[in-house]
Amino acid sequence: MSALLFLKARKSFILLIFSCLSIISYAQEARYLEEINIKPQQLEYFRDSVRFSIDGKISIESVMSPRNPELKLLLKTSDKSLDLGDFELQKNLGDYSFSKDFVLEFEPWMEGAILEAQLFQGKKVSDEPFETVQLAKGVITTPFLAKIGRVNPDEPIPNIGLYIPAGIVNRDLTKTKEFQIFFNPGTSNYVGSSRNEAMLSEIRAFLMENPSITSIKIIGIQSPEQAEGKNSKLGMDRAMTVKDELISRKLFLRDSIIEVGARWNDWFDLRLLIRDYAGLSTSKKDEYYTILMNGDDYLSQRSQMEKIAGFSQLSRQLFPQLRMAKIEIQAKPGSGLGIEKMSILEKELKGNSSNSELTFQDWASAAETSPSLDDKAEIYTKMTEMFRSSLPYNNLAVVKIQEAQRTLDRDLKENLWAEAEWLLNQALRLEESAYILHNLGQIYALKGEYWTAYKYLSDASVLTRDPDFLMRNESLRGALDIIRGDYKLATLRFDYPFSNSFDFFNKGLASFLSKDYASASLAFEESVMRDRGFGYGYYGLALIAINSGQNEVALIQLEKAVNASEVLYEKSLVDPSFDDIKSDPKFFEILRKK
Repeated sequence: MSALLFLKARKSFILLIFSCLSIISYAQEARYLEEINIKPQQLEYFRDSVRFSIDGKISIESVMSPRNPELKLLLKTSDKSLDLGDFELQKNLGDYSFSKDFVLEFEPWMEGAILEAQLFQGKKVSDEPFETVQLAKGVITTPFLAKIGRVNPDEPIPNIGLYIPAGIVNRDLTKTKEFQIFFNPGTSNYVGSSRNEAMLSEIRAFLMENPSITSIKIIGIQSPEQAEGKNSKLGMDRAMTVKDELISRKLFLRDSIIEVGARWNDWFDLRLLIRDYAGLSTSKKDEYYTILMNGDDYLSQRSQMEKIAGFSQLSRQLFPQLRMAKIEIQAKPGSGLGIEKMSILEKELKGNSSNSELTFQDWASAAETSPSLDDKAEIYTKMTEMFRSSLPYNNLAVVKIQEAQRTLDRDLKENLWAEAEWLLNQALRLEESAYILHNLGQIYALKGEYWTAYKYLSDASVLTRDPDFLMRNESLRGALDIIRGDYKLATLRFDYPFSNSFDFFNKGLASFLSKDYASASLAFEESVMRDRGFGYGYYGLALIAINSGQNEVALIQLEKAVNASEVLYEKSLVDPSFDDIKSDPKFFEILRKK
């Protein structure tokens, strides 16, 4: 059976089981366990545990008095059960009362488990309870959505691990920068203003420092102003104008890598402007965000914003800034050996000599610029024999980490992590480096040893002030802060110019768990904009909607999420966050379409 057919069959089976479970009635008529309460009503993972309290009463009446009552609590799935012990029953005049606090160390199987109270009574010992009550179903594990570098089969492979750069500049780190070209109202003709010419000069300077271009995206935008008209082509025309202008100035060697697109009838860019606009108080910004997050259509949201005091001034200030095209360029610094040195390198790789005609810098640059992991591994391995330096050990470890990213074989993955860890410890004997500590932290994060990982990352953060390094290191620290329950602290880790959908999702997740839904919405939408095939941004928007009482919006966003990711499809089945819509027939319609 092909992998695709297997996934489809597995998915159908999961959906069938879940559908059956959803209609099984646990509501045996309660005779004695009518007054039993659990706080919180939905179990939730927080800082490595699940915490809840249970209290209640068992009535004592002349006709309906339980004999020798025992009350037990179980957390169970179809194939696993955890006995949480008996309640101490306090006999009162008209009832038995009970109360108990629980702190359970979280285990992954608990995510879909049922918490059940079981009442036993009578003189005879019995394995079958006289009465049962389901108190909770599933555990909310939203923090575990944080992306820490793990690979899922239907998602892009995260780029993890940090190479020690061969020179002053780290050529492995992709740099992203955004530029704006502005237009006159209602037109798509290029305007040679001082602002636009300065922006083109900035692009040229950026490319001189970073000539190895990864991607160029141009997004044309049009303002909601009346002068912009109702022509949906205006944004795309602006994008094409900017593309032609860049080509005519010969800023790129390969014009084919330029992607163009447009946004129209979309408030996303206005939300970004409002976020950074100093002319609004926080409360006024929240007023706008509430409207812009409510899921209504574009025109309805405009009508609602027009009722906010000061909207006319805001529109005069910000709308003109939307007559533009955004240019996002991802590029790396250039490098490489000449033909003569490459010939020497290839000869020495095949030889047994520990001496080289090339310098350490030549070897390091050759490995750094090689696109092949196999070639990198060969060069760095040879360097460990020729040079006493932490660089080849660290960088060979990164190769091992990245090789582990490309296999689904768990044993092979763990062996590669073990090799990488050994190499990093060898590197540490030669030098204490932020890069080495970061990579050890990354390995421990992948292994699920979050506290050890966090310690390494924290130690790494104080050894350098390099902004590119800190952005990557703090991104991973922020993801671990989310898992560790320090949501407010996590939001501070993401104050960097990120460029990929993973980081924007984590940024949104930190804000969501901190109850800052406006900031979360912006970050989740940015994640979606960066990669619509990465479904986590949609899942985050669905979580915001369901927590804001917008069930219809939650269904819309959830459909996009599960269509993009098999992992999120299965997550949505057991996630108690969506219990309010699981009784809606549309929920299962969405799952069946997948």
